[in-house]
Order: sequence, then C-alpha cells, then structure tokens
Amino acid sequence: MRVIESLQTGNYKIVQDTELYRFTSDAVLLSRFQRAKRGERVADFCAGSGIVGLHFYAENSGVSSVTLFEMQRELSDMSRETVALNRLENAFTVENIKLQDIPAKYTEYFSLILCNPPYEKGGILSRDEKKALCRKEISLTLPELVSAAAKCLKFGGRFSLVHRADRLCEVLCALHGVGLEPKKMQLIAGKTGDAPYGVLIGAVKGGKAGMEVLPTLFNDVRGI
Repeated sequence: MRVIESLQTGNYKIVQDTELYRFTSDAVLLSRFQRAKRGERVADFCAGSGIVGLHFYAENSGVSSVTLFEMQRELSDMSRETVALNRLENAFTVENIKLQDIPAKYTEYFSLILCNPPYEKGGILSRDEKKALCRKEISLTLPELVSAAAKCLKFGGRFSLVHRADRLCEVLCALHGVGLEPKKMQLIAGKTGDAPYGVLIGAVKGGKAGMEVLPTLFNDVRGI
C-alpha cells in the first residue's frame, strides 16, 4: 500500500510502499555524511524510493541537480511520484536502469555520488524477491558498483557509501582498485560498547593517499 510520509526536514514528503523495501536510518546517516559544494551534480545510486538523494537535497543549498538511479520499476516509479509531490521536476531526474547499463552521457558527469547498496553476499533470492534485490548482491556486485561510480565521477569527484563493517577491508580495496581513494571513514554502532555494524566511507576520484577516521557514530535505530 502506498503511503506519504514526512521527510522531517524542509517540509518535504516521500512516497513509500508498505509492501516494498523501505528506507532505514542508515540512508539518512549517509545523506548527512557529506556537505554539498556549490553547483554540485549529485547522483543517488541504488536509490530505492529516493530517500538519500532527496534528503541530501533538502539539507544542502547549492545543489545543481540530483539524478536517482534505480533498477526496480516500482521503486523508480515511487521516486517519480515523490519528485512530483514536492514539485522538484526542475532539479531531479529519475533513471530506471541498472548501474551496469548507465549510458555514456553520464560518463564523468557527476561531482558527488551517494550510494546505499546491496551489502549482503550470497546472492540467493528469498521469498520476497523485490526486497532481496535491495539487500543482496544478486544483480549488482561490489566491483560493478565501484566501477560504475568511477565511470560517472569527474576527476576529483566524491563517492560516499554506507556498507557493512565486516566488509570494510573488501570495500576499501575495491575503491582503491578503480582509482577512488578512500579519504574519510566513520564506523556506526548501536550504542557505546557495541561492536560497529556499519561504516560510512567517502572516496575521491584521483585523490592522494591518506584517510581521516572520524569518531564512531552511535545510531540506536540499527538499519543495516
């Protein structure tokens, strides 16, 4: 069932479906991990219903445009409904496409890409295929994700994603391997004393070696 919920910032609203994958608090943490630069061209990879791109736009001035990339038709359609509901057609574009198939017009186009990707290994479909596609590396692997980001970013552009803490080494190596140098990292834990369950990582295309490690972020509404 479709519902309209408050984004709880900037008087914006977002369309959700109670039977499809719904965003978690980690999507909001990701949208707050970076600040926009003036004239920023932003992409939201694995956009789902558009929460990361919309939330980032709502909390940052100076964003030139946001493009939402989502392969599932129903989620992509919800993004379009959200864009229309908030009258953001001049700022937002919705692309219903796999990241592996992004057209050449987006090559070296974006200055910032945000992504809350499928983060579970295994690639086995559950009874709920639509939700499984959002959570598991069934249709998009980590190497495919970082390759698409490297293709679409300008030199000096930034790529930020949220992922599982237990795959941190794999993520850092994958980024470095395609020329996206990790520059900022922040672990996410439920509360003081808990082991981190997630990690926020910011990388720069063509960046020099050297990474800032921020204090652990505590999030008592676990999303990953």
